[in-house]
Amino acid sequence: MAVGENAAPATHDPKQSKVMVILASSLGTMFEWFDFYLYGLLAGYISTQFFSGVNETTAFILALAAFAAGFAVRPFGSIVFGRVGDIVGRKYTFLVTMGLMGLSTFAVGFLPSYDAIGIAAPIILVALRLLQGLAVGGEYGGAATYVAEHAPKGRRGFFTSFIQTTATIGLFTALLLVIGLRTVMGEGAFADWGWRIPFLLSIFLLAISLWIRLQLAESPVFQKMKDEGSTSKTPLREAFGRWSNLKFVLIALFGAVAGQGVIGYTGQFYTLFYLERIADVDPATSNILLVIALIIATPTFVFFGWLSDKIGRKKIVMTACVLAALTLFPLFKALTNAANPDFARAVRDAPVTVVAHADECSFQFDPVGKNTFDETSCDIAKAYLARNGINYSNADAPAGTPAQVRIGQTVITVPDPASQGETELAAEIEDFQGRISAQLIAAGYPSEADPQKINRPLVIAIIVTIMLMVTASYAPLAAMLVELFPARIRYTSMSLPYHIGNGWFGGFLPTTAFALVAATGNIHYGLWYPVLVAGMTAVVGIVFLPETFRRNIDD
Repeated sequence: MAVGENAAPATHDPKQSKVMVILASSLGTMFEWFDFYLYGLLAGYISTQFFSGVNETTAFILALAAFAAGFAVRPFGSIVFGRVGDIVGRKYTFLVTMGLMGLSTFAVGFLPSYDAIGIAAPIILVALRLLQGLAVGGEYGGAATYVAEHAPKGRRGFFTSFIQTTATIGLFTALLLVIGLRTVMGEGAFADWGWRIPFLLSIFLLAISLWIRLQLAESPVFQKMKDEGSTSKTPLREAFGRWSNLKFVLIALFGAVAGQGVIGYTGQFYTLFYLERIADVDPATSNILLVIALIIATPTFVFFGWLSDKIGRKKIVMTACVLAALTLFPLFKALTNAANPDFARAVRDAPVTVVAHADECSFQFDPVGKNTFDETSCDIAKAYLARNGINYSNADAPAGTPAQVRIGQTVITVPDPASQGETELAAEIEDFQGRISAQLIAAGYPSEADPQKINRPLVIAIIVTIMLMVTASYAPLAAMLVELFPARIRYTSMSLPYHIGNGWFGGFLPTTAFALVAATGNIHYGLWYPVLVAGMTAVVGIVFLPETFRRNIDD
């Protein structure tokens, strides 16, 4: 177990520059996140190049699945590289993780397409994605541990907070590079071969990052343990096989990282999805608004890291989780009003209701908006509403009766596939969609957000407010996790809860939240996922999570 909370922290005075320590660790981690986000930004092009053996919809789903695979294996990477980091050392482990991810990313730029080598192309691509996910699983724990073990007393939160900014900076870098190349090359050339350039250029970032990290010495805490022969020989057994340490792994996961993970992905990803898919703001404007908000909020990582050195880590993280649980619903409702006031007014004044027997309605989860639901009248109605991001409620009807859509006081009967032939049904569906579209417009539902009516300052302010909960929950986390576990098994112990919390709880939030929206028709229903997880984390953390900011981390 870690030493007592009131123990005086040791003074670290390594010979190498503290600025170099922070720069090398943060730059390397930023580079790894740049690689990770690059794939996500180019998933559409990748689906065309490597999954062209199937239909377009399936290809895009498979491309997204390959991206998700990187999140899925992150906890396993934390186990593998956490063990290596506690046995071999912090420095050499995160050199390996960075090299592994960088070379995997570079290789995507050279990988032949499906048309060239057939099924081997997607298999190799998925293998590279798995290697990237494993590498990310080992990177964060090494960087956080390395910086914290170099930090002077009373400044661990401040020092490690610079690492916490790297995911956002990595996203900025990848986004700006892709936008710049598409602008210079044109969409045609970029889609044909230009999408490979960002992957190929990553080799230069890899070389710079490796060179900087090679200049570093080993962590003074690990070097001291190594000199004394007190490093762990079985870190996995000590970390997860002994209840005295395992209980803190579980407390860290459910009482800190899970809440931070869902808050983080809500602020950085779900807000963008919500603006585009629900509020119908055009993608370019949505990206610009989010980027501006992120630029404003990113420096607060450092502020909250500094503040955690003064008042403690637990207070800040728990406050963020409680605020998220209490405010996400009203904030996203305010976001709807600010981004698309016409839509918000129509939802309030002319609510939409689908009246159908529940057993005749399918699960309306359509992540790419191209599947067809036409086996029942309920499916026809809900598929149209889901594709157009229309908020609706459900009302029951007798079995066997055609579904109806109520828009305010107007009732529209939906075509019944059971009573019509295929050709006749297609014409009826087209007619239904025309009638419901006209009625929605008449009721005030806009086809897209009016650019002149978007309250841009308010949208940015709302996203910044959400991002402040992101930065508050995330900034103290690295220092807290380092302080929570003993030095000999620190890398292993902290990496697993971090990557389950962020890779699983956080990484799958957009898909889970969208599935909840699609299944219920309620545009805000997806928020129950981050609200409940943040609330759970607040309860577990307040009751069980110890305060750590005064601990000595040398032992």
